Amino acid sequence: MQQIFNFLIRNKNSILFLILLAVSVFLTIQNHAFQKSRFISSANFVTGGVYSWSNNLNTYLHLDEYNERLLEENNKLRNIISNINDSISVEKQLDSISFEGDYLFRTARVINNNFTKVDNYLTLNRGENSGIQPEYGVITSQGIVGIVDRTNKEYSRVISILNSRSRINAQLSNTNHFGSLIWDGKDPNVVQLTDVPRQAPLQKGDTIITGGRSLIFPKGIPIGSIEDFSLDQTQSYYTINIKLFNDMTNIGYVYIIENVNKEVVEELQKTTNEQ
Repeated sequence: MQQIFNFLIRNKNSILFLILLAVSVFLTIQNHAFQKSRFISSANFVTGGVYSWSNNLNTYLHLDEYNERLLEENNKLRNIISNINDSISVEKQLDSISFEGDYLFRTARVINNNFTKVDNYLTLNRGENSGIQPEYGVITSQGIVGIVDRTNKEYSRVISILNSRSRINAQLSNTNHFGSLIWDGKDPNVVQLTDVPRQAPLQKGDTIITGGRSLIFPKGIPIGSIEDFSLDQTQSYYTINIKLFNDMTNIGYVYIIENVNKEVVEELQKTTNEQ
C-alpha cells in the first residue's frame, strides 16, 4: 500500500493532467453536437471491430454446427425444387417460391448477441455500405430474430425479439387470428403472443408465424409453436407462450429482409389517411 501512495505522490502532476484532460474531453463531447456525433461514430466503429474479432474466433469453433445448418437448408431447397412440375422452367419455379410482395434478402454474420438482459440486441457485420437500413427484418432459416434499429457504414444493431421494446405482428398458421409478439424477460427460449381473441381455436403445438400486417416481415415466416396459453383478467383475450424455433442463444448467420416497396406503400397509406 505504501508503494502505491509513493507512486501517486511521485506522479501527481501527470495524474492530475490526465484527469483534467479526460474532464475537458467529456465536456466538449457533451456540449458540442458535432464532436459528440463524431465520438459516437468512432466508438461504434471500434466496438464493432472488437466484436468482429472475437466473433471470428467463436465462428471458427462452431464451423461444424454452421455447416450442418447450411446443409439442412440446402436440403430443404432441393426438396422444394424436386417436387415442382418438370414442365415448368426452373426460373419460373424459383420465382414462385417467394413471399407476398417484393422482398430483398441479404446475408450477414452476427458478431455480438445478448440474451441475458431484459433489453437484448445483436450486432451484425453489415451496415449502410451493404445497403442495410433501420426497420429491416432479420431472420434465420429457423425463424425470426429481430428488427434493425441502428446502422453505421460497417455495422448494424438489431433489436432482438428478446427485448421489452419488441412488438411484432404474429398469427396462428391455421387461422387469421393475430396478436402482438412480446417477451416477458424470463426464458430466452419462450416469447408471448398477446391480444389473441378467445374465439381463436388453440392447441398446444400449433405453429405461430409472422402475420404480414407490417411492412417489415412478410407473412408466413415461422416463429415457434404453442407451449401453453391462458385468458387474461377480462376473459376476452389469450396470452400464449410460444416455444421459439430459433435458439436465440446461438445465432451465427442471418438474413436481412428489405421490403423494396415500403416507401411506395407508406406514401399510399399517408395519402389515404389525409383524405
